[in-house]
Amino acid sequence: MEYKSRIADTILLDKLEEKGAVVIEGPKWCGKTTTAMQAAHSILRMDEPSRRDENIMMSELDPEKLLEGDTPLLIDEWQIAPKIWDSVRYQVDMRNKEGQFILTGSSVPIDSKEITHSGTGRFTWLKMRPMSLYESKESTGEVSLEDLFLSPEKISGKNPFDIDRLAFAICRGGWPHAVGMKEKSALAQAFDYYDAVVRSDINRADGINKNPERVKLLMRSYARNLGTSVSNSLLRSDMISNDAETLSVDTVISYVNA
Repeated sequence: MEYKSRIADTILLDKLEEKGAVVIEGPKWCGKTTTAMQAAHSILRMDEPSRRDENIMMSELDPEKLLEGDTPLLIDEWQIAPKIWDSVRYQVDMRNKEGQFILTGSSVPIDSKEITHSGTGRFTWLKMRPMSLYESKESTGEVSLEDLFLSPEKISGKNPFDIDRLAFAICRGGWPHAVGMKEKSALAQAFDYYDAVVRSDINRADGINKNPERVKLLMRSYARNLGTSVSNSLLRSDMISNDAETLSVDTVISYVNA
């Protein structure tokens, strides 16, 4: 599949000139690894099935060996072996050069007990999100946020898509894999993503199994309250009207945090 340029491409190159290591964060499936690969000169895939156990062991015994390779070295799914963070920090200090490493990984929180140094001064962070309509070539980019501030008197543009096409793009979302698919298949990606969050991902966030039906109730409540400031107690009231079981505010908070 052809790589579609991202706004993050330029930002990543700039950040590689600023610090020894760049950490790319963002939701699953938004394109972190693929974008990082455009700038990387070598790749270490920590989750490669045939080498996963070996990589974890090496991160404990001889992490410097894992960090060999042309720079920038992309370390994908680095959180599998959290101790590699300190090794990256050490190598950045020893090499005293910018643009040495790119780290990408899951949105699941890392166990901070495995990390002894924050990375201040060695790491910089890049936040990625799903594709914008400009990145997916569904907006011409004639009207930009920059222009709205710098020359608002000259703002004009025309989008060739009709309302049905724009509605489809909104429902499909900006997941790179979905962009370019046939419409029915593209729309299915958002449903599948939702199912994965409800059934699995929300449990991995804090290691506590949650009731999938309650997760659905919470997400529906969020959807109903988009654009408003809503309290956890109001979310609870909204959820409990559709839940025969008792539901405490503390439980709602734990779901929200996850």
